[in-house]
Amino acid sequence: MSFRVALTGGIGSGKSTVAECFAEHGVWISDADAISHALTAPAGAALPAIQEGFGPEVFDADGHLDRNALRTRIFADPAARQRLEQILHPMIRERMLAESEQASSQYAMLVIPLLLETAQTDLADRILVVDLPESEQIRRVAQRSGLDPAEIKRIIAVQVSRRQRLAAADDVIDNSGDRETLDEAVATLHRFYLRLAAD
Repeated sequence: MSFRVALTGGIGSGKSTVAECFAEHGVWISDADAISHALTAPAGAALPAIQEGFGPEVFDADGHLDRNALRTRIFADPAARQRLEQILHPMIRERMLAESEQASSQYAMLVIPLLLETAQTDLADRILVVDLPESEQIRRVAQRSGLDPAEIKRIIAVQVSRRQRLAAADDVIDNSGDRETLDEAVATLHRFYLRLAAD
């Protein structure tokens, strides 16, 4: 697989929904969050390094990763967040590249929420940003997860700004409309990516 599109966007922008729309067109999807979850699940490949880097306090009595404890730790401590990224991101990158090489579609889509934050734009030929006003991000995340708006704003604050994300984009999907509008935008981009992949 030689042609890759990296899909990114801020929290609550609708990356998963957009990825599902591309999947409906037969596009191979590799999702960084899903890979991360697998790496940190019971017996996951990343657990020994996380235990060594963070100690037993981020694990429960059964030896499973306490995701809430780890999340609290990394949002409170930038050095801890960087340490976790240094453990997970090389493993995620390696698996995404391996998965995309197995893709049965004409191009692969890599869903990487922290694409810009982790300077991994070299993974893809095009960067597709799912865009949404910050107020709408906050509303959707609060509705979906029940998180307090102040906590959502803290999460947004540790991500690159909307302006930076849009500046880095090759392509943008405005996800503030209805599903029909989104489907049309995805279909248009899908045709465009097929042409690029065929060149």
